[in-house]
Amino acid sequence: MAVETDVLDELRRLRTRIPRLTGSLAATVDGLVLAHDVPDTEPEGLAALTAAALGVAHRMTDAAARGDFRELLVRGSGGYVATYAAGATAVLTLLAEDRVNVGRLHLEGRRSGARIADLVTTHVGPGTGRHADRPAPADRPAPADRPAPADRPAPADRPAPAEHLAAAPPATARPTRPIGTLPVRTPQRPTHQPRPQTGI
Repeated sequence: MAVETDVLDELRRLRTRIPRLTGSLAATVDGLVLAHDVPDTEPEGLAALTAAALGVAHRMTDAAARGDFRELLVRGSGGYVATYAAGATAVLTLLAEDRVNVGRLHLEGRRSGARIADLVTTHVGPGTGRHADRPAPADRPAPADRPAPADRPAPADRPAPAEHLAAAPPATARPTRPIGTLPVRTPQRPTHQPRPQTGI
């Protein structure tokens, strides 16, 4: 895919612009790797952790009423992990040494995030690319401009077997939440009351 080559070129140029940058990764918001330049790090695992951190960051900005997610910076004893929004569907994660210039890291990370967002929009476009073959959710109609494949009938022309209809739960019964968010647990009250202790 052309977008992967272009994004990888952007990641390699980023390494030359930021001294002490040790790795970079571009991924979709649901944790799929677009391109990476992360030696000695598993890119799939880093992309999955980025998606999990992104979900928490989205919830924090919502809870604090701080608008849309822009960036996340984590500092460890050995350096930094910085994540920047790259449009609505992608993120850029940078790994840097402890002595990196954090201002330069932010400046170049934000610029590269904007470039990657443009590349993804130009090459992939909304609703296409890796996720185009996924069925549309039941509560949202499929895009009208996407024709059904010619080698098979449209879903409306294909009757579903009765056993599949009986086994499938109704669409309204499934809880829905945005990709990359975590479920909220409500505190539970104890089912029994503690007994008062006597004779002490």
